[in-house]
Amino acid sequence: MGKLIMVRHGESEANRSRIFGASGEVPLTEVGRRQAQELSERIGPRFRPERIVSSKFKRALETAEIIAAGLQLPLEVIDGLEERDLGCLKGRPWAERPEASAEAASFLNSEEQWLWRPAGGESYEDVRRRAVAVLLALGGRYPQQDMVVVSHGAVMLSVWAHLAGGYRHARVPRNCGIMLIEYQAGVLGSPQIFEDDQQ
Repeated sequence: MGKLIMVRHGESEANRSRIFGASGEVPLTEVGRRQAQELSERIGPRFRPERIVSSKFKRALETAEIIAAGLQLPLEVIDGLEERDLGCLKGRPWAERPEASAEAASFLNSEEQWLWRPAGGESYEDVRRRAVAVLLALGGRYPQQDMVVVSHGAVMLSVWAHLAGGYRHARVPRNCGIMLIEYQAGVLGSPQIFEDDQQ
C-alpha cells in the first residue's frame, strides 16, 4: 500500500494579504519558504517518499522545490492539481464574499453550494473531478510508492469530500499542513490530517 502525502503550499503573498490569488504566479512569502523548509525536515523522519509531485502554480512549485531539495527527491510537475479558478473573484479581498450577489447567496445556502461557479471560474466539483483523476493516475503509474503531492486548499478540500462521500465534514490543512491518503490498486483510502498538523 502506498501513501499520498498531500501538502498544502506554504503561505503565499495572497494568503498574507487576505485576497484571492490573482494568478498562478503568486509566490510564497518568507514565512511560506520557512514553512516549506520546516516541513521538509518533518517529512524525512516520518515517511519514505520516493518522489514529489506538484501543481504548476508558483506557490506550490516553490514549496515542492524546497521539500525536494531537502529530501533529495525527484520533482514532477503535473497538470490538474492547480487551485480552483475563482474567475471574477481573482485578486479581490476575501471579505468580498460572493454572497453579495442575491443569486449566489441563494445558491450558496443550498445543498448544491459545491456546484456554484463564480463567473469565469470553477466549482469545487470541477476541481474534485480533475484532481481525483490525477491522483488515481499517479497511483496507477507508481503503485505502492509513497509520494509527496503539493497542491492547494480547494484541491485538498475537494479530494477529502470525494473520499468522505460529501463536503459537509471536509477539511483543509493549514499552509504546509499534511493530509494523508493510503492507496492501492487504483483505490484511494480515507483521508486524514497528519497528527502533527492537528491544532
